[in-house]
Amino acid sequence: MTKVEILDQQLDETKDMTDEKAVIDLNNSEYYINRELSHLQFNIRVLEQTLDESHPLLDRLFFLCIFSKNLDEFYEVRVADLVHQLTFAREQAGIDGLHPAQVLEEIYTLCSATVERQYDILNNTLLPALTKENINFLRRAEWTDEQRLWIREYFDDSIQPLISPIGLDPSHPFPRLVNKSLNFIVSLDGKDAFGRQTGLAIIPAPRSLPRILRIPDNLTSGGDQFVFLSSIIHEFADELFPGMTIEGCYQFRVTRNADLEIDHEETSDLASALEHELHSRNFGEEMRLEVADNCPDELIAFLLNQFNLGESDLFKVNGPVNLGRLSEVIEQINRPDLSYPQFTPGLPKNVNFKKSIFESIRSRDTLLLHPFESFTPVVDLLREAAKDPNVKSIKQTLYRTGAKSEIVNALVDAARSGKEVTVVIELRARFDEEENLYLANRLQEAGAVVVYGVVGYKTHAKMMQIVRKEGAHYRRYVHLGTGNYHAGNARVYTDYSFMTCDDSICEDVHKVFQQLTGMGEILRIKKLFHAPFTLHKRLIQMIDRERENAAAGKPALIRMKSNGLTEPKVIRALYRASQAGVKVQLIIRGMCSLRPGISGVSENIEVRSIIGRFLEHTRVYYFLNDGKDEIYAASADLMERNLLRRVEVAYPIEAPKLKDRMIEELDIYMQDNTQAWVLQQDGSYVRVNPGSEEEPISAQAWLLSKLAASSGTTQPS
Repeated sequence: MTKVEILDQQLDETKDMTDEKAVIDLNNSEYYINRELSHLQFNIRVLEQTLDESHPLLDRLFFLCIFSKNLDEFYEVRVADLVHQLTFAREQAGIDGLHPAQVLEEIYTLCSATVERQYDILNNTLLPALTKENINFLRRAEWTDEQRLWIREYFDDSIQPLISPIGLDPSHPFPRLVNKSLNFIVSLDGKDAFGRQTGLAIIPAPRSLPRILRIPDNLTSGGDQFVFLSSIIHEFADELFPGMTIEGCYQFRVTRNADLEIDHEETSDLASALEHELHSRNFGEEMRLEVADNCPDELIAFLLNQFNLGESDLFKVNGPVNLGRLSEVIEQINRPDLSYPQFTPGLPKNVNFKKSIFESIRSRDTLLLHPFESFTPVVDLLREAAKDPNVKSIKQTLYRTGAKSEIVNALVDAARSGKEVTVVIELRARFDEEENLYLANRLQEAGAVVVYGVVGYKTHAKMMQIVRKEGAHYRRYVHLGTGNYHAGNARVYTDYSFMTCDDSICEDVHKVFQQLTGMGEILRIKKLFHAPFTLHKRLIQMIDRERENAAAGKPALIRMKSNGLTEPKVIRALYRASQAGVKVQLIIRGMCSLRPGISGVSENIEVRSIIGRFLEHTRVYYFLNDGKDEIYAASADLMERNLLRRVEVAYPIEAPKLKDRMIEELDIYMQDNTQAWVLQQDGSYVRVNPGSEEEPISAQAWLLSKLAASSGTTQPS
């Protein structure tokens, strides 16, 4: 349905609010979905991609790995937080009304069934499909004599010198095992050299070794043949306990609380505090035990007791305990026919690598949608600024950038050349803290001024400002993004980049940097919306404006695209807009606490999630505004943490052509009928499929064909 058709239908249906609607309590917990359970639903949608044959086979395998890694982080952070609340009697029911204990119970039930399904997909769908393509993960019984000899030499040369088996007895208590590390529990018979007969041992797999090894091509009959490190250790485990008999050897791993806790009131140096806490991440409280499904019950009970875990924390798996590591093999398989074809990202017409990027930006505002359009102009802007003698100052925020970042290289070059370089690094970017500490030290050594944002508020805004002397005056150039300054992510995440020299926007960015690096009262900002100060308030005001327009019989439409929607006041504002007859269309990739389809509350709200080749990451807010369209791109999701406890910016796209383009791109996401999932009232999702007479539409494929310089085919043959 086109936007015009939507508005025509909406005008026909719009009525004054009835007395019944007016008394509806929008705080009712029944109107909200638990955020953790919604998060799990997103992971389930990712897992479902493994069965979608429109994806190439190796990409389907990669989705399985993503699901495994997502579930690891879910337990490391979200489950850990719920357990922490219960442990310290700090439990709080969310807007959905569920007590943390109830949420944990539902998590365990849902995860148990989903993990079982994950291994069923691996063993009965993906591995057979890979075998048909002569890609095999060899079991021990399948090794040829020549392969066994090679594997034996690898064990002798690379594994045995690093491995440290631990016999369990009073002087060798159960070891503190590293988070998510591969381990084996071994049952033994016999006495060792000291006469000990404990019967149990632990073998930690060396963390420095790859988990999957490729068999040399000259030892195979063709194709790609791999062997798991766990299979090698299992095969030769008896050699680690000479003179004793191994009665059983079973792999397992434990997942721990990996969230860092820093007391900001007691911390005088955030960097030093983080360095101290990083080590503890590997040894946090145990959250989950995964163990081979053939492990005897008495050994499982022993492990659960050692980790102080219950049956609901146990996952018996029919395969490797860490499927996320399967991603290691994908880069080792040279089968372009089993992956999406490579493509060349496009460039807007005003960007030309033969002319100055400053000249391009002066000619008109520049909007890029990655990965369909290149991230290179963003890097080039900084590279050119580093070399340009007329550039006097560079300021930038960094959240996640990558260890070998061209962005950081350019900042280092700029600082060394004597330019004023100020970098706001968010050290607390989860799981990137160590890398960000390294980047901070490197920049400081080059002479850049490095600050760590504001205590208690993560700096999540993506901003770069360059001050350049042009004639007798200084001109500011600004880059604002919805994603991180990470070239690798820009190839797989969908994100907007916006470059401008608009005086008002540049002045606003300057003031945000002032607030981040200095101190003082809230500065008045003209065009940007700035969390934690104005963004939350202005979003609700714009939602309310659409509600008022609808109530007055005017056309009204809200479209919002985000990675998550959980903030209660925003949700209630959207409910009120729906009650007034506003058509609300939400594209929420992950967790969503809003419950659509409730009569008298949210029947005018549609929530869809797009799961495809690229990770949807753009944040866009669109309001019809009585025909005077307003559209904003932002660094912020529609969540409490982003709107109230982080430094974020939303920026207007005002150039008519760019505005129309973004509206069109939102349209295509609403038309997607191949990669879209629609949220149901009960919190489940139903995949959208094209009707018998409908043309299949994939938003990502459409954008690739429209924006990329060359895309080849977008679907596997």
